[in-house]
Amino acid sequence: MVFSFFKKQPNKMPERPAAKPRPVTPVSEAKPQQTEAEEQSRPLPEPLPDLEFTASRPLAEAPAESRPPAPVAAAAPTPVVPADDFTFDDFDSQFTNSSVMGIDVDHDVDPLQACVEQVVVLYANGQDGAARSLLETFVRSYHGVEGKRFWLLLFDLLQISGDRAAFEKLGVDYAEACETSPPTWSTHLPATQPMAGGLGPNKIFLQGVLTSESALPVAELTRLVGQKADVCVDCTKLIGCDDEVAAQLADLLTRARKLRLGVSLLGVEPFMERLNSRLVAGDSSHEASWRLLLELLQRHGTQEQFEERAVDYAITFELSPPSWEPLPAAPAMAAAGGNGKQDDAHYLVGELKGCRFEDLPQIVEGMAQPVLDFSRVTRLDFISAGQLVNRLAPIKAAGREVVIRSPNHLVAELMAVVGLNKQARIIVPKS
Repeated sequence: MVFSFFKKQPNKMPERPAAKPRPVTPVSEAKPQQTEAEEQSRPLPEPLPDLEFTASRPLAEAPAESRPPAPVAAAAPTPVVPADDFTFDDFDSQFTNSSVMGIDVDHDVDPLQACVEQVVVLYANGQDGAARSLLETFVRSYHGVEGKRFWLLLFDLLQISGDRAAFEKLGVDYAEACETSPPTWSTHLPATQPMAGGLGPNKIFLQGVLTSESALPVAELTRLVGQKADVCVDCTKLIGCDDEVAAQLADLLTRARKLRLGVSLLGVEPFMERLNSRLVAGDSSHEASWRLLLELLQRHGTQEQFEERAVDYAITFELSPPSWEPLPAAPAMAAAGGNGKQDDAHYLVGELKGCRFEDLPQIVEGMAQPVLDFSRVTRLDFISAGQLVNRLAPIKAAGREVVIRSPNHLVAELMAVVGLNKQARIIVPKS
């Protein structure tokens, strides 16, 4: 046999068919392991025959139609990610475009405004020491017009806390830094006691026709007079009352006048006129209403009118009539700006904490121009501020403008934080 080592044509190996996965034998059907003796007794496989290479001609390629088909790649199965292997990349790829994840984050927050909000939130929560420490830092950090907000906040905080020495020293620093006159110390400090759940000054509404079954406001008036508290009674919508309620009101008003308590009656003139026209001299069936009329004339009538009806009372009941007495001074809560003049504003007093302002819609409804005076409010907490927004929003939607007058800067800045400036017009005193 001749072997040629030159011009040898490459032998093309036939294509192997695609490998198929071997079936997995179930555990129950698996053959038992052979013992060592059986393994050694098994005959050895026969050796493969020697391969012969001939150079006579190359192996002919098989025709195309007779060749086995090329293996087709199987589609890759979708991988299943176990719960333990779940990553934030997988979360991003599935939920980034979801509208649920569309959170609006404001990256352009004014740092000065953020500092102001931090201070007023601390103060609203009663953390006066922390608020003062921050303000003392900020007045040194911010200069010019920007820093003036922090100066005014600090002046108000020192005024409310009663630290006059620090207030006066701050005034010197303020004059040097801002080149203008500082605020002056006020000797009339507002009340600092908290008003939990109320509207500041005690205000009661008498409306409709009052009877013993609907005299809850009269019971509240009795409680306040018993506490010797100043009170404002709104009689704008009062139409009438029975003799039992008339007796209660007459006794309360007489007692308050004798004790010289500040009890103000608003809008009582129409009710007084109806009561006066109903009572006839000689008819002794409404003695309590007669006494109420004389008390109202004592407060809102002339001395001549009072004495004329006092004579009718004496004739009707054969009793000595009450005598005319001068009225006590009007309560301080009805003064506007400390000038002694009364106005139609509603005054709030002290620290407003947890107030729900349930009577506010009724108060505003009875006012031609709704004005809420905050000049005597020292603190407004977050709960009260949120409730005030809720009460004023429907009034604003109905087309009425409510004015919030003279809040201090700490209260006014908090009002802006909660959005109260969108529901009412806030007027801050000039400094």
